Amino acid sequence: MSGDVRKTAEGLTYLSGFGNEHGSEAVPGALPEGRNSPQRAPLGLYAEQLSGTAFTEPRAHNRRSWLYRIRPSAAHPEFRRVDNGAVRTAPFTETVPDPNRRRWDPLPEPAPGTDWLAGLWTLGGNGDATQRTGMAVHVYHANSPMTERVFSDADGELLIVPERGGLLLRTEFGVLAVDPGEVALIPRGVRFRVELFEESARGYVCENYGAPFQLPDLGPIGANGLANARDFRAPVAAYEDDVDRPVEVVNKFCGNLWSATYDHSPLDVVAWHGNHVPYVYDLRRFNVIGTISYDHPDPSIFTVLTSPSDTPGLAGVDFVVFAPRWLVGEDTFRPPYFHRNVMSEYMGLIEGAYDAKAAGKGGFVPGGGSLHNMMSAHGPDRDTFDKASAAELKPQKVDDGLAFMFETRWPVTLAPQASTAGHLQRGYDDVWRGLERHFRG
Repeated sequence: MSGDVRKTAEGLTYLSGFGNEHGSEAVPGALPEGRNSPQRAPLGLYAEQLSGTAFTEPRAHNRRSWLYRIRPSAAHPEFRRVDNGAVRTAPFTETVPDPNRRRWDPLPEPAPGTDWLAGLWTLGGNGDATQRTGMAVHVYHANSPMTERVFSDADGELLIVPERGGLLLRTEFGVLAVDPGEVALIPRGVRFRVELFEESARGYVCENYGAPFQLPDLGPIGANGLANARDFRAPVAAYEDDVDRPVEVVNKFCGNLWSATYDHSPLDVVAWHGNHVPYVYDLRRFNVIGTISYDHPDPSIFTVLTSPSDTPGLAGVDFVVFAPRWLVGEDTFRPPYFHRNVMSEYMGLIEGAYDAKAAGKGGFVPGGGSLHNMMSAHGPDRDTFDKASAAELKPQKVDDGLAFMFETRWPVTLAPQASTAGHLQRGYDDVWRGLERHFRG
């Protein structure tokens, strides 16, 4: 099965460009010309608009796509509540926001037959999904494909960050393949199924309840740099036409999971056009901008995507990547500096080591994560500080790790399962123990 999935992934083609007005048809002539909703759509299809923003939002921010499908989405039975599993949603009211620094090991091995949705586990978040504000941090660990069910999230868009094992995402718009080192963005309301490249897969998910992710403004950087729009890849149209196979459709709505059994696959879109579409992006294509004189730049310089709020520059959530780069700063402490931040930071590690924290058993490891809530002091551990303070300052290539951060304007409140989890590292504060007094006044 995994070999077939990989073969499918290797044969995929994509459309290029973030925010573009894309269009694609799996059957020639399926896209109407000159109008969105003709009296009779081509090939006997149904025309349907999927809106990711309000109709009257400014054109530059408006997200919508027109889908031409075998059956309209309205043709479905009643949804019923099902168990939420380990998925939780804001507002997080079962615990209080915690100023303490926290770090977790990777999720333990899942039970056999755990697909991506069943393996989704909520760490915490903020805001209120019903008010379309805030975000949630999830991790996942799966060992089985979603063979007979499809998922959609009405509460927000999903930024999926694989850490171990690639994923094949069969969406309404077509098929995406995403490996560790890449990320996939599934817009609000888009239905999809997850298959695995290997025997198991794990990674991270940012659920963004707020404004859709966009590329950050570049300001004085100019017209180029950071994540280039053309490196984002959207799928080409592909459809399923199974009339005899029941499919469970699971919808996340206002924090709860709802299920309905369709008599057909809802991934039956033969053609589409618009800008409310899924993407995959290779993090190694991020064009890192950094100092060529002195001082470590603020981490905002590593922003890939941002969800803006009503306050300019204050994001509901930023997605930040610490990609391979050169360090050349003179008379500079080169790792990230000691820091207290009005923003809250959840950090994950995709591979290797992070340059401000020791790796290995009991440290910051791939698949694990740390949370530093607003104004919680953090920075390099003692070993990193000692080495960096004494290092010879010659040009240094940092290419032995790939880390990322979900940064948000509000505190991240933990779900109860995260504050008591067996894989929560006890004694995380000890990494800063032994930072000695060096003052010579």
